[in-house]
Amino acid sequence: LSPDCSFTCHYRCRALVRLDCSGPPGAGDEDDGTEQALEKDTNVDEPSEWEKAELDQAQVEQRIKEYNSQINSNLFMSLNKDGSYTGFIKVQLKLVRPVSVPATKRVPSLQAGRPGPRAQGVKRRTSFYLPKGTVKHLHILSHTRASEVIDALLRKFTVVDNPRKFALFERSEKDEQVYLRKLADDEQPLRLRLLAGPSEKVLSFVLKENETGEVNWDAFTLPELHNFLRILQREEEEHVRRLRHRYARCRQKMQEAL
Repeated sequence: LSPDCSFTCHYRCRALVRLDCSGPPGAGDEDDGTEQALEKDTNVDEPSEWEKAELDQAQVEQRIKEYNSQINSNLFMSLNKDGSYTGFIKVQLKLVRPVSVPATKRVPSLQAGRPGPRAQGVKRRTSFYLPKGTVKHLHILSHTRASEVIDALLRKFTVVDNPRKFALFERSEKDEQVYLRKLADDEQPLRLRLLAGPSEKVLSFVLKENETGEVNWDAFTLPELHNFLRILQREEEEHVRRLRHRYARCRQKMQEAL
């Protein structure tokens, strides 16, 4: 491991950690710094008028033709006979916290020299940080929802965390300011892509942690919830101990004064 890198992990997990440390923290992150500076005054707006627009079949067909004529790749949109359409969206993953992926470790037989009756697999998890700037293209339908896009991304990277811990955002740039809006679960990203056109500045998609301001307890596993309860109990016991000690001192001072 590089001396520039500092991390903390369980001693049994140390052998599973793989870090690619290429320099001191912050090296090569100039673009991220600019991005953070732009997002200090991020606006979380309601959908704009063009996002609310309803298109009939002829308008959809015309929009698809215009879209395909503007792109410089083979990521075209295609109109289906039933009126739906398919196409590609690009999602950038900007996750601050590590994600969990499954890891299987075989347990050797306890009797040396004699093979066990059956190799036993123990399900384990290992956590790592996704590289900054990770981008994934997804081929989806016009009626594919934002929640389904999140599920597909997690499957692509074999992430086992609860999908409700993540949210899909639309990002746009205007007047040197970045605008972010969290998509509702039932919104259709490909429809937004078609309405906005292929420009990434007008519209791009970002997967981030789902920061709602309120704790979503349903997104945690049972062991995690039990740990939280133990932590709360310890904090409560410590708080009660300090209060009793404080009142005991006050009572002692009063008795000395008497």
